[in-house]
Amino acid sequence: MTDDFRDGVAAAAETELDRLGSSKRLVALTDATLDDETVLRAAAASEAAAADVFAEWAADASGDAAETFAAFAERERDHYERVAGELGEDVAADPGAVHDFLRGLDDPIEQAGAVVGRGLVAERTLAQFVSYFVNQADEGRADLFRDLRRDTEADTETAIALLADVAEDEAAVERASDAAIEVVSVAYEEYVAALESMGVNAKSVC
Repeated sequence: MTDDFRDGVAAAAETELDRLGSSKRLVALTDATLDDETVLRAAAASEAAAADVFAEWAADASGDAAETFAAFAERERDHYERVAGELGEDVAADPGAVHDFLRGLDDPIEQAGAVVGRGLVAERTLAQFVSYFVNQADEGRADLFRDLRRDTEADTETAIALLADVAEDEAAVERASDAAIEVVSVAYEEYVAALESMGVNAKSVC
């Protein structure tokens, strides 16, 4: 039932994901302040927020779901520490719209689906972090974000495996798909609002 789950979500949210994968993504995340410190701070704040959400999910879950969410939390905490280490200081979590949405979920089926949606968004966002540091001729930090992107892709696949275990029928898979697509929608709405507040057209892809 879940073999084509990721592709189905990506197809359903294709336009939004294409725009979220544009170079304007970092403009939106940094309020157009594109320097190393601000870019790293934005990344660290998001990773910290993800770690907090997954830790909360793990505490409230049981069985395979609890173990999976705990592993996600550990991974995101490691991501936070690696990025914050580049800054040499702690950064407060900044949940943003996506992690606020995730925090409101309590059904493992919807949570697993939402992780896939978050992963699709995060993979595109992290690709822009890679591109930023490539353009800065900083291959060390570009490689860091390549690592984070690979980890995120792996966790997306783990979420799909969890969904295969907890979803009893097609209706459950549909609920998970709806949650995944909603994550993309929430991320896109926040992205558009951020760009429009700066007078930037969010609908073009560059």
